[in-house]
Amino acid sequence: MIQAVPLTEIWRGPRPESVHLGHAVICDASGGIVEAWGNTDEIILPRSSAKMIQALPLVASGAADAHGLTSEQLALACASHSGAAIHTERVEHWITGLGLSESDFRCGAHEPQDRAARDRLIRAGQSPCQIHNNCSGKHSGFLTLNRHLGGGPDYIDPAHPVQRAVIEAFETVTDRTSPYHVIDGCSAPNPATTLHAMARAMAWYAGAGEATSEERAARRLWQAMVSHPALVAGEGRACTELMRACSEPVALKTGAEAFFIAILPARKMGVALKIVDGGTRGAECAIASILVRLGALDPDHPSARKFRNAPITNWRGIETGAIRPAAALA
Repeated sequence: MIQAVPLTEIWRGPRPESVHLGHAVICDASGGIVEAWGNTDEIILPRSSAKMIQALPLVASGAADAHGLTSEQLALACASHSGAAIHTERVEHWITGLGLSESDFRCGAHEPQDRAARDRLIRAGQSPCQIHNNCSGKHSGFLTLNRHLGGGPDYIDPAHPVQRAVIEAFETVTDRTSPYHVIDGCSAPNPATTLHAMARAMAWYAGAGEATSEERAARRLWQAMVSHPALVAGEGRACTELMRACSEPVALKTGAEAFFIAILPARKMGVALKIVDGGTRGAECAIASILVRLGALDPDHPSARKFRNAPITNWRGIETGAIRPAAALA
């Protein structure tokens, strides 16, 4: 079995103090491997990196157009947002337009990651609701598709028409039968696949044309992500900052436990990577380094330096180390 390889190193002094091991794959539009590190056949859970696949039936079915969804709403359907006002106000407007309410969600509630939003709730003595969930945009998409399909209220059930459409789309674009699924943090099913299959799916998105409704849907989704990077994640976060920093259109999406994908339409390439210890800092450095390696990101851009070759400072502001790409990605 091919082992994980060092992708990100944490330096303090003359040598690495910690190392993040991982697997990564770059695919072209044919699904062929352009470059790889570690085990390309590693079985992985893409988690939230699969959201643009989970949103594919929303658009390809005609549900998005039937309900007049905008590119902002399509970006939110692919998002793991921070719960800032720019996210929650749009989600609330979306579900209200469907004649639904926060209680129709099945994603659960958690505190917003956005500090200003969190502070507003605390000052008002309020608890977060499901609209604050980072996946509420995805669930708004599920509810929209459900309205179009005429399904029952438990749209997260794996046997529900919404989730059957999602798994069909997932297995089609990955070109592989999923060996199993798990229940994600937002209670929706999340199918497993191989790292190569996920990179192949992202390359399919990158090369999608106008031939089929699925291809047209894929183009609309990555274009929405690129057009609205702040809606996909939020201010200060890697997906948003790196999409803005790239010198060409690139759609980026992180997933829990240090998964990351990239869609590079100008090159018709897709990237998938997994840091095996689940460390987000390792995944962010690795994806930024791959984008630099491909020429899509200037290594000297401030956002690139924030996640790649980023200085580590102590409580007095003294630089004590750095987060660096390992030799394989340097």
